Amino acid sequence: MEAGFSEIRNELKSRDALWRRIQQECQQLHTEFLKIREYKDMQENKIKHQSSCVQLNEQLENKTTELLLLAQSQEHQGEVLNKIRNYVYQEEQSHCSEQERMKTEISDLIEELHQKEITIATIMEKASLLERQLKMELEIKDKLLAKQQLLDFRYKVIRSENTHLKEMV
Repeated sequence: MEAGFSEIRNELKSRDALWRRIQQECQQLHTEFLKIREYKDMQENKIKHQSSCVQLNEQLENKTTELLLLAQSQEHQGEVLNKIRNYVYQEEQSHCSEQERMKTEISDLIEELHQKEITIATIMEKASLLERQLKMELEIKDKLLAKQQLLDFRYKVIRSENTHLKEMV
């Protein structure tokens, strides 16, 4: 997309340079026009020849026509240049809008990811706490089981002694 903008900018610069050249040529033609007009005025004052005046008038008309054509061309080039500038501006605005939308979307995704990381961290803390509680409960149950087994063993010993004592009595 940047290459397209670069091409359009180069085209704008090229057309801008052409525009300046046309303006310079118009200025030169205008200067020539003024010189020819002065020359014509001088010739009319000095020489009253019909052919000279006709020739100068023709030159003046030719230069005037040429100047008008250049002015029309310059106007057309200006319109084209404005269209290109508007197009580049619209494309840049579109590109900027797209970038802003993407930045917003990325920011939203980062925020969502952050929230999920917080949730995962909370779950991990709870899991760690539950794991510790479970280990403590298992230790307690193991101790209780050991006590139970010891009590069972004592019970059996006492029962066995009781049976033995009963037999003896």
